[in-house]
Amino acid sequence: MFFKEKMELGDVREDCHITEPLLTSMPTCRTFDYVLVGHIVSEGTDQKALKQKAFIEQLEKKKICVTRIVYDDKMFFGLRASNDMLQDYQYLLKVSDSCNWCGDLGDQPPQTTRIRIIHFILNHTYINNGENLKELLKKDVFETMFCLHEKETRKKLKKKWARWSALCKGQPVTDIQGYFGEKVALYYLWLGWYTKLLIPAAAVGVVVFLYGLAFFNTNPLIKEVCQSSIIMCPRCDKRCTVWQLSDTCTYAKVSHLFDNEGTVAFAMFMAIWATLFLELWKRTRSRHVSQWKVFDWSEHEEELIMEIVNDPNCTPKKFRHSYLRSTVVLILVTLMLMLIILLAQALVVFRVVAAPLMSEGSWEFMRDHANTVAVMFGAVLHYLTIQIMTRVNRWVSLKLCAIEKTNSSAATEKSFTVKMFTFQFFTLFSSLFYVAFFLGRINGRPGDYARIAGWRLEECHPSGCLTDLFIQMAIIMLLKQTLNNIFEFSVPWVKNRLVKSVAKKKKLHRKCGQCYRKACRDGPCDICHLEDWVENYHLDNTDFFSLFNEFLEMVVQFSFTTIFVAAFPLAPLLALINNIFEIRLDAIKMVHLERRIVPRKTNDIGVWTKVLEVIGVLAVIANGLVIGVSSDFIPRLVYRYRYGPCANGSSLTHCMQGYINDTLSTAVVSHMAVRNDFLPNQMITDKGFNVTQCSYRDYRSDEDYTLTAQFWLVLAVRFAFVILFEHVVVVCKFVAAWFVPDNPLQVKNDRLLDKMARLKHELEKIKRSKSTEV
Repeated sequence: MFFKEKMELGDVREDCHITEPLLTSMPTCRTFDYVLVGHIVSEGTDQKALKQKAFIEQLEKKKICVTRIVYDDKMFFGLRASNDMLQDYQYLLKVSDSCNWCGDLGDQPPQTTRIRIIHFILNHTYINNGENLKELLKKDVFETMFCLHEKETRKKLKKKWARWSALCKGQPVTDIQGYFGEKVALYYLWLGWYTKLLIPAAAVGVVVFLYGLAFFNTNPLIKEVCQSSIIMCPRCDKRCTVWQLSDTCTYAKVSHLFDNEGTVAFAMFMAIWATLFLELWKRTRSRHVSQWKVFDWSEHEEELIMEIVNDPNCTPKKFRHSYLRSTVVLILVTLMLMLIILLAQALVVFRVVAAPLMSEGSWEFMRDHANTVAVMFGAVLHYLTIQIMTRVNRWVSLKLCAIEKTNSSAATEKSFTVKMFTFQFFTLFSSLFYVAFFLGRINGRPGDYARIAGWRLEECHPSGCLTDLFIQMAIIMLLKQTLNNIFEFSVPWVKNRLVKSVAKKKKLHRKCGQCYRKACRDGPCDICHLEDWVENYHLDNTDFFSLFNEFLEMVVQFSFTTIFVAAFPLAPLLALINNIFEIRLDAIKMVHLERRIVPRKTNDIGVWTKVLEVIGVLAVIANGLVIGVSSDFIPRLVYRYRYGPCANGSSLTHCMQGYINDTLSTAVVSHMAVRNDFLPNQMITDKGFNVTQCSYRDYRSDEDYTLTAQFWLVLAVRFAFVILFEHVVVVCKFVAAWFVPDNPLQVKNDRLLDKMARLKHELEKIKRSKSTEV
């Protein structure tokens, strides 16, 4: 508690517009649903005072009980929905199409419903000049608003859920639903289910990693690289010299950990896993929303009901569609995506410029590992870009939603979610798509290198390009998850500690002894209210983005876990470890450190389900392309069965013997174009020998540098594999989706019994009313 000391309470206090004795005769205002905070303003002609008074009068006209308590230089307005308002809400629910059989139809609706109604009315109340609460908050007429935590329920959640000692325990989802509402409960239910399903995915990913580790030192490809005497062409212009392939022995070993035969099976497994995860999630969701009596709930319909409760003479916002607005939004979205892609290209240019500059430096380690260090620096810079663009993307998405002019807050939320996720997806994955599908494939060859402003494009390592993608993903995923969680938790925690330390230093004294004379027996007095309100006031603020940010973070993680999992089999393991802590971190933050989030009633996670389905399809396409195009799986397969020793009938050597040498072509320095690309001092080895030719990774003729027949065969097999892989996996996904029904039989039967019970109940009521009339 913030106030263990005696508390001073100002003399200024006004109750609801009911003119009855204070405190003892007003049971309807004993507890409050919402608190509005403003600065104390002088009476008279001051504009802030007039607007503040006008807004409160509008609330009182709508039969909202308002209690005023002064503390320091602030005025706290306690708000509570009237019984008439709640009765209107319940009646309209009863006669509605989709919300007529829910948990809110009892004698006393839960406080979550009361808070939701007050929140809607606050945001849809206007003073005479047309300003609403949002505008009044901007003009400092009011400072903030928040709904109150319930002490006893909050204490139970702290004990059962929001503590680190409950790290490996289940979540009390029903308790969360009763306190924070269905939307928050469904988030934690989904996150818990996702975390549980990550266990088999992480286990298989570790097996694939260990499979690569088992052949770490015995694989013939690694031996061929480590024991090679092949001289490779310079990596950059001017100062880079020729180098030996054996210098990259460690790189070749790391590449084999993530680019082996087990990767293909793991990619297929993860594509089917994503489908099963979604289908089984639908069943889990179905069971819980049926238990909570919100299976058929409609957010659009509830919003219409609350509009009538707020203003019985209101007119509905009609559905509108403007081709002009849609065209403008589409053009602006396209321009935004082009900007994001340009930023990704800027990162490519950074790496193209950074690698040769590092290779020309004085630090030997930097010179020897210039490309790898450039990739790592590029990944860190990419992470910083993500942090900046996240804020830009949010602002742009909100502006685009304002242009669309949707007819309900649920439609606005859906539109915002789709736009924000699309922008974030391109921000996060544009650079990764370049590394996966373009790096090392458009850089040209000696004598005809592709350049950007004179700088040569990057090349892949002779062991393959997949390691560059792995490094990029590992750095972004680790930085994003670790740093985000640290800042997400530490900022409100530090703020909370500072506020508590300030509150303890403050000397407060009571002006009355009501609490000691048991005046609070029938309900808290103003002093107790104020103590509770000030405690909630000092907690970290929450809004619509509080839960949205959590969803976005986890869905982006799901994208990393599935889309490029072929390049990073340990991604599910990292996601699993992160999520175990993420659940408790979010719970502690939401219960201990933040103001109570406005409870919202819903029956699904909304458009996020569609987003997850799209990610599942993209995962199939991306992993098929990564295996078929980015990895060396297909070239190794073609070599084994077409060009290798086994294909020629030899059984004395390993089938992959000579593969590395087969993937290299030779550039002769005497060729005019090659001579123009390399300076004479670049062709001198570390031991002082002058070389007349060097090797590079490509399938080209050593005479005229044209592409060989093997290149075209490998390319044809790559495309054939991608098509076959995607069709097989998509069929498996559809079979899995068909095999697992969305709704369990128990849910269907429970709903059938509920409907029959409701119909019988209504029939009994009519019969009783008729018998009473007779």
